[in-house]
Amino acid sequence: MTSGPGDAIELTRRAVQASVPTLVAAGGDGTIHEVVNGFFDSGLAIPTSTRLGILPMGTGGDFRRTFSIPLDPQAAARVLHAARTRRIDTGKLTCALPSGARHTRMFVNIADAGVGGDVVNRVNRSGKRLGGDLTFKLAVIRSLLAWTNKPMRVVVDGELAEGVCQSVVVANCQYFGSGMQMAPMAVPDDGLFDVIVIGDVGRFFSITRLEAIRKGEHLRDGDPRLHVLRGRSIQVESPQEVLLDVDGEQPGMLPATFEVVPGSIDLIVP
Repeated sequence: MTSGPGDAIELTRRAVQASVPTLVAAGGDGTIHEVVNGFFDSGLAIPTSTRLGILPMGTGGDFRRTFSIPLDPQAAARVLHAARTRRIDTGKLTCALPSGARHTRMFVNIADAGVGGDVVNRVNRSGKRLGGDLTFKLAVIRSLLAWTNKPMRVVVDGELAEGVCQSVVVANCQYFGSGMQMAPMAVPDDGLFDVIVIGDVGRFFSITRLEAIRKGEHLRDGDPRLHVLRGRSIQVESPQEVLLDVDGEQPGMLPATFEVVPGSIDLIVP
């Protein structure tokens, strides 16, 4: 059992350093995020033979969706027992803290600069009293109604994209925000991020497209305000304060650099 924030990182790090055969994260996306960070030390993967398993619990469950890891505890236990693994990529984030200092954090699912940071801020302040799904839905709508798009400069493997943006999404996996399939083409073991740059769209556009995003259909009509790029190294900056959403956590703000760490974790999958 963890006793507080950050505890899962230290518990995991000790297990990984000892090459415990299988380490299971029993919880939601926040628990998985901390456990993944325990596989690293100062941004470097710890040499280990430890495999990561997932027992989905808690208020968030987006990471497991990309791999079809079942919610049912008995079904999830059968996946763990079969011990089929897939070696997946991890993301390394370096971002700013409110103090101006730089901070490094690993992530395994999706990071988002923009309105997603505001959503996570609202979710964390709410205490998730209404349950994960409803809390996220209300936070998304409230954030979209209050949000003002920000000027952002995005560089993906040297390719520049800049302008006024609602969000810049850096995706290792496909889902975030309690079931929204933001990056339907993301593959977590191809050594690349899928980067979705959501340009200067309005509140009405965003709210009416929520169902399309949930189904992963928002990129099909080729809207010019939605740009999809792919790359290994992404830099995002803005002259204004822009918060980050990283695996449903909020580690800091822009400017930020996102780097792929290929094949860094053995994940037990169906």
